[in-house]
Amino acid sequence: MKQTALHAKHLALGAKMVPFAGYHMPLQYKGLLPEHHAVRDAAGMFDVSHMGEFYVQGPQAEALLQYATSNDVQKLKPGNIQYSCLPNDRGGIVDDLLVYRLSNAQFLLVVNASNIEKDWQRLVELNQDFGAELENRSDQISLLAVQGPKATEVLQTLTKVDLAGIPYYNFALGEMAGMEDVLISNTGYTGAGGFELYVANEDAENLWEAVMEAGQNVGLVPAGLGARDTLRMEMGFCLYGNDITDETSPLEAGLGWITKLDTGFVASELLIKQKEEGLSRRLCGFIMQERGIPRQGYPIRDAEGNAIGQVTSGTQSPSLGQAIGMGYIQVPMNKAGQEVFVEIRGKQLKALTTTFPFLKKDNS
Repeated sequence: MKQTALHAKHLALGAKMVPFAGYHMPLQYKGLLPEHHAVRDAAGMFDVSHMGEFYVQGPQAEALLQYATSNDVQKLKPGNIQYSCLPNDRGGIVDDLLVYRLSNAQFLLVVNASNIEKDWQRLVELNQDFGAELENRSDQISLLAVQGPKATEVLQTLTKVDLAGIPYYNFALGEMAGMEDVLISNTGYTGAGGFELYVANEDAENLWEAVMEAGQNVGLVPAGLGARDTLRMEMGFCLYGNDITDETSPLEAGLGWITKLDTGFVASELLIKQKEEGLSRRLCGFIMQERGIPRQGYPIRDAEGNAIGQVTSGTQSPSLGQAIGMGYIQVPMNKAGQEVFVEIRGKQLKALTTTFPFLKKDNS
């Protein structure tokens, strides 16, 4: 099992470690609930160095990515980031990823840890017709996600880069905590605001320590995968392997906004046809009205007991104090406000469909 450059730090902090995507990763430190609430109310720091990083460069880099990914890469200017999908030949999702435009002819792709090898093979395969330069630096780069309403305040003490001047889904390269060329990205997977920091493995421990020290007076805590999952669930963000897979299309997953059908990307014709014919199922959220936690794979039924879908993710929301879930439900039962039933240990428990995010602005 692989270890991140911060593995010793996690052990020293008493983290509960678990296998995740081939890595030994911290599930929690002091506990899921305090870590979740720290990110929502103050700040938390995640080690997400297991994520993959591919560099794509050269005169054909843009053309390759325009064909390989579902969003419109040509709209990116240097400093911009794009959320996108890597579709397969059937219109399913090989992975969801971030595309960074570093310069006119250089891009950084950030992919899910569980899909690094699969994504790399996909890009190499598609690149045979383009000839861009590909480099997999996943094992050389560490990634810290500093999230929460006080994240900017904490990090600003460590850098001269104007963090407030980096718009959402943009990035800057600059010095932080004495380290040069830190990639500071205004992205995140929590809905709580904050930045993701890319550094060389050898600088990871020093940056971790600097952020922890800078954040101690505002309540910043180390946070693990447990809180990361409940935080993303409250926002309705997809998790690859649960909510999106090789068998789900971006249109079914509600990712039409990153699926630019007029760019001619791979399998775009299949997705145009799917859109024209109409979707038979859609990913939607639901809030349990009876006591029970929905889990991946649980059936979703209508009032007559007919199977109309399946849970893809579920949890007890710490912010809402209610059990929430996501799943693919047959159209039109996916519309908000529908009464559905989740089968949990043989019982049909009532739930109401809802729109994403679960944590609305007036709840936060």
